Amino acid sequence: MTAVSRPFWETKRLDQMTRAEWESLCDGCGKCCLHKLEDEETGELLPTNVACRLLDRRTGLCKDYKNRRVHVPECVRLTPRLVEEIDWLPSTCAYRLLGEGQGLPDWHPLVTGDPESVHRAGISVRGWTVSEDEAGDLEHHLVEREL
Repeated sequence: MTAVSRPFWETKRLDQMTRAEWESLCDGCGKCCLHKLEDEETGELLPTNVACRLLDRRTGLCKDYKNRRVHVPECVRLTPRLVEEIDWLPSTCAYRLLGEGQGLPDWHPLVTGDPESVHRAGISVRGWTVSEDEAGDLEHHLVEREL
């Protein structure tokens, strides 16, 4: 009888993962690339349906991931330490879930083997966002969706 090995995301902490493992955790939902507004009185982050100009709103992936910070200097390079510090990662985000000691959802592409599973599950930004190049004032694009 052969022992079945468990997947890396079940056996490694975020800070133990290789670069390739780390990058594969991204499910391609695109939610982290949506603009958010902060309520000045409460500090609450309010989601919009406005996507970064580099986000391919069909695939949920960055159009120029390698050079994104050249085009969008405020783009965050996520690290294991930042996962612990920032509060705006989507509730469905694999980095957040694993950082909190939870597992990956059953629709995650690493679980299903299919990058389309995140879209079929209705988790991604596909079909309900606009590009920041077309949006205008962000205040007109607030959404009720939980990110």
